[in-house]
Amino acid sequence: METALFSPSSLFHCSDEDDEDRAGGVDASGSGVKGTRKSLETQQQGEETTFVERLHALPGGVELLVREFSFHQHNANFLWPGTFSFSEWLLQNKSCFEGKRILELGSGTGALAIFLKKLFAVDITTSDFDDLEIEENIAHNCAANGLEILPHIRHTWGDPFPVHNPFWDVILASDILLYVKQYPNLLKTLHFLLRWRRVKDSTVGIEVGTPPEDKLVTIAGKEVHLQYPLFLMSWRRRLGKEDEALFFNGCEDASLNVTHLGARIYSISLRRDAE
Repeated sequence: METALFSPSSLFHCSDEDDEDRAGGVDASGSGVKGTRKSLETQQQGEETTFVERLHALPGGVELLVREFSFHQHNANFLWPGTFSFSEWLLQNKSCFEGKRILELGSGTGALAIFLKKLFAVDITTSDFDDLEIEENIAHNCAANGLEILPHIRHTWGDPFPVHNPFWDVILASDILLYVKQYPNLLKTLHFLLRWRRVKDSTVGIEVGTPPEDKLVTIAGKEVHLQYPLFLMSWRRRLGKEDEALFFNGCEDASLNVTHLGARIYSISLRRDAE
């Protein structure tokens, strides 16, 4: 039986501005796909889960074999087209994350983290919804691309974060603003990850960790000040302006500064005056 593969391109912006921003000749239809081959695996209790394995061409001459769910209830099944444009942007702006410890939110298949690990040997941890299938699929994709399994954190946004004192300098995410009802939970998680260095130990009255770090980088020919820890987010999915504003207004209410870096890439960090 033939399987009709869903094209996620319909969920993404196709404006003239996006056409100019689109990098590396990879369009929103996912034309970086070299080929496909389908496989079938069996879950416990006799239930079948269908996977599709695709060979993707990413920037920097990187080719990844990525196993994707044909369906997943938490939307972690595809390598979304936004991954291609974000990976190109990261390739061109590696000074933003070189030498930094990275956590990716909403890793899905793990493809972006695997790309960064293979090309730059970064210190990166994946994370996604508290779901064993997602974790196992990321581990599979690491092995399929000749990598040791990357550290992974199962975390549902808004729940207490499993790592009490997170140590990441850069939080990455691509196209994770799909579910508007989850924005408050996402912002709660982001606020925790971005403020940990400034939390004071009440028992001794001193700051735990180190103060935020500022770095001047050049992006698209312009000098930009970045404050670490920071959240770098690529957002290319189609969403109503009112719904999109809910997230960015929520950032302001959560004492988070948002800077648009171009190509629908955003830098988000905690305001210095936030308590």
